[in-house]
Amino acid sequence: MHLISVKISKIIMRIVMLISLTLSTLCHANSPEYFQYEPFTLSFTGPDTSELAEINPFMDYRLDVTFTLNGQKMVVPGYFAADGNAAETSADKGNQWQVKFAAEKAGKWQYQVSFKQGKDVAIAPSTKNAQPIKGVDGFTGSVNVQPKRSGPYAKGRLEYVGEHYLKFSGNGQTFLKLGVDSPENFLAIDDIDATPNVGKRRKSWSPHKNDYNQDADAFLWQNYKGKNTFAAINYLAQQGLNSFSFLTFNVDGDDRNVFPQLLKVTPEKYQTYANKGSNTQAWHAMFHKTRFDVSKLAQWERVFSYGSQKGFFLHFKNHEMETDHVMDHGKFGDEYKVYYRELIARFAHHPAINWNLGEEQDTNTQHRRAIAAYIKQLTPYKKQHIVMHTKPTDDHAYAELVGNQSELTGASLQLMRPDFRDVYPRIIKWRNASAKTGKPWALAVDEAGHGAWALLTDAETPTYDEARVRVLWATLLAGGWGVEWYFGYQSPNNDLNAQDYRSRANFWQYNRHAIHFFKQHMALGEFSPLHQSDDVNALYVAGVPDEQYLVFLINPVMLNQVQLDTPNISYKISWYNTRKGGDLQAGSKLLVTSTTGKVDLGLPPTEIGTDWLVILTAIDHTNPY
Repeated sequence: MHLISVKISKIIMRIVMLISLTLSTLCHANSPEYFQYEPFTLSFTGPDTSELAEINPFMDYRLDVTFTLNGQKMVVPGYFAADGNAAETSADKGNQWQVKFAAEKAGKWQYQVSFKQGKDVAIAPSTKNAQPIKGVDGFTGSVNVQPKRSGPYAKGRLEYVGEHYLKFSGNGQTFLKLGVDSPENFLAIDDIDATPNVGKRRKSWSPHKNDYNQDADAFLWQNYKGKNTFAAINYLAQQGLNSFSFLTFNVDGDDRNVFPQLLKVTPEKYQTYANKGSNTQAWHAMFHKTRFDVSKLAQWERVFSYGSQKGFFLHFKNHEMETDHVMDHGKFGDEYKVYYRELIARFAHHPAINWNLGEEQDTNTQHRRAIAAYIKQLTPYKKQHIVMHTKPTDDHAYAELVGNQSELTGASLQLMRPDFRDVYPRIIKWRNASAKTGKPWALAVDEAGHGAWALLTDAETPTYDEARVRVLWATLLAGGWGVEWYFGYQSPNNDLNAQDYRSRANFWQYNRHAIHFFKQHMALGEFSPLHQSDDVNALYVAGVPDEQYLVFLINPVMLNQVQLDTPNISYKISWYNTRKGGDLQAGSKLLVTSTTGKVDLGLPPTEIGTDWLVILTAIDHTNPY
């Protein structure tokens, strides 16, 4: 009788699971909230388990959902979601399993569920030897996705399209990334579960409390948590910036407060140990290496979702130099694989992201290729940007990764000169080298300047002339697709303790003016870098020969002549104020003809001793010969 009752109980449980799943998917299918490019969640009632269950829910179960529309297939990895509302409840157990999906096309998407159990099946090459989860595995359904609507997702997904610039799938526009690379421990937030306070570097983001916007109300958790973090993001948006970066794993790194895995000890005990300094034993002694904090990850998702809602590019930096050799003792093994599977399953649906193998990535070429290939294979969004960031002295490492040697689609460049004069030639170097392979890389400068100082505060450098000239405009005219600003490690508001973006308030306007120029007057991707002067009053030249040129003059009084490609073409001259923005203006000359190829541009309308951008537009292609 006991065996019969157990069997009946199991049958009833499976029926309940199936009814729950069916009702859930019917609700989803009829929901008017499903729109092209906008992420949504499918929830499945599956095994009732916990983060520390004997059968590891992160390794020994595997949920994949295959979405199909008109022959297009997208396999989306799923994840254990505890009670399905862990951001609010901080739950560590439950029977909810979820998949997040952002449909690239409108229409009726069919889907089929694969849900298996088996030792390490989550990272196995195949599930053929695993056991199906009855009542869920093999389930089919559909969701109706409406055409895109106006809003932050209407541009579509930001994709690598085999060019030097990323483009949005929804409107084909190129994207100019200008934002912050610091603090690297952005996610070391007071309000996020189980986040320690090593070095007293955990962030309240309280300096931004008055920057809160009510459009973040829906993203708060546990009544008020996340409020100051969202206020900081809103401040960046108000300044016209459009990206921020963050490490997702820095155990034994510079900060040591950010990680998605579960601690074996209390955060306070880990904190006491970690305060003694970097030691790789913390990872081996104090962590469940393949188990994850579901509520913490759900709260991270609230932060990322608000960022996406505000139109931000999310720069996932998945390791730093000190942590590259921690997982799997430096090899690409199970710990690495399940870590990336969890990140991709929970966060890959965001429209504008890149996967960065690591800040100052310090492993070997084989390891780098393996990680990039794993990301490319696992993410359902095959055109997501995959990059690497090296130490400035390891720049040569890219030579073994460009082209078809790896799945990398670009580089997150780190430089080192205090005067920033290494920025322009470094971009040109890898732009040309990658183009020769037939797979042009999209290049961003994400850490410029000496590591100690980089972008100093308003109090230390109120005008930011060198950063504006030698990084911002040098990057853009060299053909880079963006810049993120690193704060150095010796500044009073630095890469680890910063939580007040107003410390660089004077500088954000220059980024805003650059975005305005390329939005209003010339799109990125419509020109190529041409040359740079070696003069101390250097100029940068880019454009389309014989049609239009962009000439950046650092000091028009000292140097205002430029060599063009073809003589005997006339050009209209306009000037753009790189410090104040606004409309194009007329200078001392309205027209110029390149009778010998070299032209004198005249002087700008005002402030003649500082930097300006000159736009030369051809008006006469007549050849007198």
